[in-house]
Amino acid sequence: MSIEIKQFGVLDYEQTYQRMRELTDDRIQHKSSNAQPDAIWLLQHAPVYTLGLAGKPEHLLDTGDIPVIETDRGGQVTYHGPGQLVAYLMLNLNGRPYYIKKMVAFIEQAIIDYLNELGIDAARKEKAPGVYVEGKKIAALGVRVRRGFTYHGLALNVDMDLSPFNGINPCGYPGLECTQIKHYKKDVLIADVMNRLSEFLLKYLDQSEYLFSDVA
Repeated sequence: MSIEIKQFGVLDYEQTYQRMRELTDDRIQHKSSNAQPDAIWLLQHAPVYTLGLAGKPEHLLDTGDIPVIETDRGGQVTYHGPGQLVAYLMLNLNGRPYYIKKMVAFIEQAIIDYLNELGIDAARKEKAPGVYVEGKKIAALGVRVRRGFTYHGLALNVDMDLSPFNGINPCGYPGLECTQIKHYKKDVLIADVMNRLSEFLLKYLDQSEYLFSDVA
């Protein structure tokens, strides 16, 4: 099954979240990806904090005027804002040779490979989903699966104001620092990141039945 890449600009979080849920409901009802093909939505959001299913209010420290929205994705609390690339993964795992644990590993590896291509030494951290550079979080993951259909996805910090992360315990970890590509590659453009990262995501998620079986 192929995966369609859709690129957008800055979208309202609540409207996008609702659209993801509606699309997933439709796909579940039809029990097929034929009516709505698998897709990756690439976009940015206006400033917003989101709480996952495991989200705890004590991890909201000082959110100021930035709205806080509860969602049904996995994970704790995170921040989205302009200059951060968000990729929402609308996949039907029922027809693919991997399920959610492997999918998460593929997503992390795609980000790591892309950052390595830029000369940034990125890695996973045990029992802390996401991607890290020098111990600082550069990408967060939070995926939901319903009857084999996925939505939500990843957020990669590219060239953004990182100060709102100080208003929370990112992903539920007090004192966790966040970083971004701009700190390591000054001339980065989010449009370029959008195009190239999508290629790495497709490399793993669309052809994984043939490649990279050693990704844990």
